[in-house]
Amino acid sequence: MEDTLANLKRGERCVITDVSSIHIPLKLLEMGCLPGNYVELVQVAPFKDPMYLNINGTHLAIRKETAIHVLIKKITHE
Repeated sequence: MEDTLANLKRGERCVITDVSSIHIPLKLLEMGCLPGNYVELVQVAPFKDPMYLNINGTHLAIRKETAIHVLIKKITHE
């Protein structure tokens, strides 16, 4: 099972591998929520929703119910 954007912890970085465009609003796709883009989780709201992300320099908030449809590969620091 692949990781999803909803499973990121604060400060973790990843690369988007796939996006279910049926469940993702077009506006998020236009703002850079696309395969190949780098994502960092900047902050999470008090009740874990929404998530505040940095996607290739663009800051945006995304709800967990949307984030579960974005597949990622976490970047590990060696």
